[in-house]
Amino acid sequence: MKNLIFILILLVLWAGCSINENIVVKSPNGKNLISFAIDTTGTPAYSVKHNGKPVITPSLMGFDFKNFPSTGAEMKILNSQVSPFSEEWEMPWGEQRIVKNEYNELVVNLVEVNESGRKLNIYFRAYNDGVAFRYEFPETQKDLIITDENTQFNLTGDHKVWWIPGDWDIYEHLYNTTKFTEIDALSKRWHDALAQSYIPENAVNTPVTMKTEDGLYLSFHEANLTDYAGMTLKIDKENLSMTSELVGSDRFGWKVKRDAPFKTPWRTIQIAEKPGELIESKLIVNLNEPDKIGDVSWFKPMKYMGIWWEMHLGKSSWDMASGKHGATTKNAKAFIDFASQNNIKGLLVEGWNTGWERWIGFEDREGVFDFVTPYPDYDLEEVVSYGREKGVDIIMHHETSAAPRTYDQQLDTAYALMNRLGIHSVKTGYVGKIIPKGEYHHGQWMVNHYRRVLEKGAEYKVAINAHEPIKATGIRRTYPNAISREGLRGQEFNAWSSDGGNPPEHLSIVAFTRMLSGPIDFTPGVFNIKLEPYKKDNQVNTTIAHQLALYVVVYSPIQMACDLVENYEGNRAFQFIRDVGVDWEQTRVLEGEPGDFVIIAREERETGNWFVGGITDENEREATFYTDFLDPAAKYAVTLYKDSENAHWEYNPTEYDIEPLEIKPGEPLTIKMAPGGGFAISFMKR
Repeated sequence: MKNLIFILILLVLWAGCSINENIVVKSPNGKNLISFAIDTTGTPAYSVKHNGKPVITPSLMGFDFKNFPSTGAEMKILNSQVSPFSEEWEMPWGEQRIVKNEYNELVVNLVEVNESGRKLNIYFRAYNDGVAFRYEFPETQKDLIITDENTQFNLTGDHKVWWIPGDWDIYEHLYNTTKFTEIDALSKRWHDALAQSYIPENAVNTPVTMKTEDGLYLSFHEANLTDYAGMTLKIDKENLSMTSELVGSDRFGWKVKRDAPFKTPWRTIQIAEKPGELIESKLIVNLNEPDKIGDVSWFKPMKYMGIWWEMHLGKSSWDMASGKHGATTKNAKAFIDFASQNNIKGLLVEGWNTGWERWIGFEDREGVFDFVTPYPDYDLEEVVSYGREKGVDIIMHHETSAAPRTYDQQLDTAYALMNRLGIHSVKTGYVGKIIPKGEYHHGQWMVNHYRRVLEKGAEYKVAINAHEPIKATGIRRTYPNAISREGLRGQEFNAWSSDGGNPPEHLSIVAFTRMLSGPIDFTPGVFNIKLEPYKKDNQVNTTIAHQLALYVVVYSPIQMACDLVENYEGNRAFQFIRDVGVDWEQTRVLEGEPGDFVIIAREERETGNWFVGGITDENEREATFYTDFLDPAAKYAVTLYKDSENAHWEYNPTEYDIEPLEIKPGEPLTIKMAPGGGFAISFMKR
C-alpha cells in the first residue's frame, strides 16, 4: 500500500508540473523513440513512441531499499550521452546463423540532490525491433538490499493481451486471451495439475504479448537475468499500467541482495507492425553478453527419442519398486536400434538412477538422488557404449525434486561421470516446492543456482536442457550450452491433466509469447493422438499434421520424437521427422496471428533444405503464402503432409494425406488446415 500511495503521488505531481529535462534516442531506422525526462520534483520517467505515436506514456522509475531511502525523487541529470552501435555475430546454433545487433544507446547519469548524493545510471537502447533499458548502481556498496523495483509501463489503451499469471514457482499455465482490464491472475490459483504454484497478486509473467487497437504488437519481457530476481508485472487496471514486481524470498524478506556496483537485467519491449516480426526479432539475445565458453563443437543439435512418454501414459514407471520400471538396459537398446535406423541421434533415459521411490510428495527430499548410481536393471556404461556403436548419443537426466542444494553438492561428481562417458547433454528437472522453504523457482537464489549449473556444465562440456526452469532471457548467447528449456505447459499435460490437456490454440499463442524468449523443449511428435489404450479420459487436442508442423514452428536445437516406437513403425508420416532439420541458416515467418495460426519457414544449415510448418487453433483455416524464400536457381523435391478432408482434432485426428508437389520458387501455395490441424512441407534440394 505504501508503494501504491508513493506512485499515485508522483503521478499527480507529474500531471501538474513542467519538465525541466528531456533527452531522446531513436532507433537506427527512426521508428522507435525513447524519451527520458526529469520533472520538477526530481522524478525520472521515460516514454516510448513508434512512428510518432505513443506506445508507453510517461512512466516512473525507481527502487525501494531495506535500511535506505527509496530512489525516484530529488534527482537531477549529471550527464548524458548518445552513441550508435552495430555488429554482426554468429549463433553456434539457432533460428538463424548471422544476427545483426544494431541500436542507438542513451546513457543518463543521475544524482540525488540531497545529503545522500547517491548516483544512479540508466541505459536506454533503441532498436528497430523494440526498446530496452536497465539500471546501474555505480557506487561501491556492500549488501545493497532491494525490496521493490518500481518500474512502470503505462499503456495507451485497453489492449488485447495473451497472458499467464505471475506465478513465482511455475510457468505451466494455459495462456488467457483478454482485454488488459480483464486480467485476473488470482483466479488461476490452486490448479490441481501443478506440482508447485504461488500467485501472490494480480500480476502476469513475461513474455506478455499485446495488440493495440491500431494493430501494433507489443511484447514485454526482460533480458540478461543475472544475479537478480525474476520480474513479474503487477496489473493496475484503473490506470492501464503495469509495474515491475520482483519475485521475493520469504526466508530473507527481500527481493534482491547485491554488492554494488552492478547492473540490473534489461527491461524490454518488442514492437512490431506485423505479428511475425515479434518471432523474427533478436532483441532478447542481442541484449546479452557475447559467448564466454568458446569452442562448443562437442554439442551437436539433434533429434532425440526417450524413455519418457511411456511413463506419462502409465505404460511404465520411473521407479523400480513399481514393478514396471521403464529405464532398463533392454528397453534403452530397443530405442537405440530404432533411432539409429531413422536419423535420430539422441536418446533421453529418465528413471535410470536410484531414488525415484521418494522423489516427490515428501517434505524432506534432500539427498534422494545421487545422480551417479543406476538401478540394477540399467547398465549405464553398456547403454552408452551400445549407443555409440549405433551413432546415438545418450542424454542424461537429473531430476532434483526441487532440492537444489543436493544438486549443487554433486554437480562435479555427476558432470565428471558424464564427461568420462562422453555424454554431452543433460535434462534437469525441479519438480515441487523449492527446498529450503521460503525460496521460489524464480527468485534470485534460484536464478543463481540455474546459472551455476550452466557454468559447471560449460566446465565439463555439458549442455543443459532445464525443466521447471527460470525464464529464458537470452543468456544462451553468453552460455550456448543453455540449449533449451521447458518453462511452459508442455506436451505431457495432454497425457494426464484433469482439464483435458492443451487446447488446439495453445501453440499458436506460445509462438508469439513464450517462444520469444528462447528455445522450447516442447516434445512434439505424438502419433497415437487418442492415447489408446492407456488414457481413456485424455487425448492430444491436435491432428498428426499439426504435430509434424511443430518441428518447424517451435524452435529448439533439440527436438524430441516423443511417442512410442510402435506408434511410429510403418507410419508414413514419420518420414517428415526423419527429414526435418533442427539447426537453421535463417527463419521466415510467413503468416500468423497470436492465438489463431502461424506459418514458419526455416532453412537448414549446410544442406539448403527448407521446411515449412503451419498450425491453426480450433478453427478450420485456409492459408496462402508465397515460396519466395526458396533459391530460384535450385531444384527441390517437395512433399506436403496435410490434414485429410475429414480430419478434426476431436475426431479423425490421425487422418492425413501426403502429396508430392511441383512448385517453382516464388509461387503461392494455398493449404487448408482442419480444426486443430496443420501442415508440414519439406523442400529437399536435389
